Amino acid sequence: MAEDLLERLGFLRHVPQRVLLIGRVPGELVDALKAQGAVVTCADPADGFAEEQPFPEQGFDLIASLGTLDTVNDLPGALIHIRSALAPGGLALASFVGAGSLPTMRAAMLAADGERPAPRLHPAVDVRAGGQLLQRVGWANPVVDSRTVNVRFSSLASLLADLRTQALSNVLAQPGPAFNRSQYAIANQMFGNGTVDNFEILTLSGWRR
Repeated sequence: MAEDLLERLGFLRHVPQRVLLIGRVPGELVDALKAQGAVVTCADPADGFAEEQPFPEQGFDLIASLGTLDTVNDLPGALIHIRSALAPGGLALASFVGAGSLPTMRAAMLAADGERPAPRLHPAVDVRAGGQLLQRVGWANPVVDSRTVNVRFSSLASLLADLRTQALSNVLAQPGPAFNRSQYAIANQMFGNGTVDNFEILTLSGWRR
């Protein structure tokens, strides 16, 4: 997501002076933006930054949210607050894991659940819904696109550990029941070892007039 952000800024020839980066931001991204002359502010929801409330500062030339908006309760509200915190002519970019992610793992878990599937991941946004959201919240010249990142996992346990580390597993207030041993065995067998699964990275972008 960080690499894609820098590529987009270069393509758009947008050189921001004040930048707000939201999420667990790589230090290399901060250094690259500072090298271009930007004053960079970082904010992480894990540290208490509230994306669903008006931001404490405004007037940013660039606001980029990386990997956080897929878990907010009020996504339209969060996108409105991003737009409101931009300076006129400012650019907003939001990248997060989309609904097309992990089809192999999802199929294995559905098979293990049988006739009564339980929620194993929180709901996600697809390209069509992303476009409708941007029209609703008033981002100017909105663009929605997605790309796929393929990842090989040694086992289902390895994939699940990665998801938990990134807070991409089930964060619903009322999650379904955990797998029992026989269900996990079915899912593990179906997923296999050394399996390639993919993540869909959805990116929403737009401007403030």
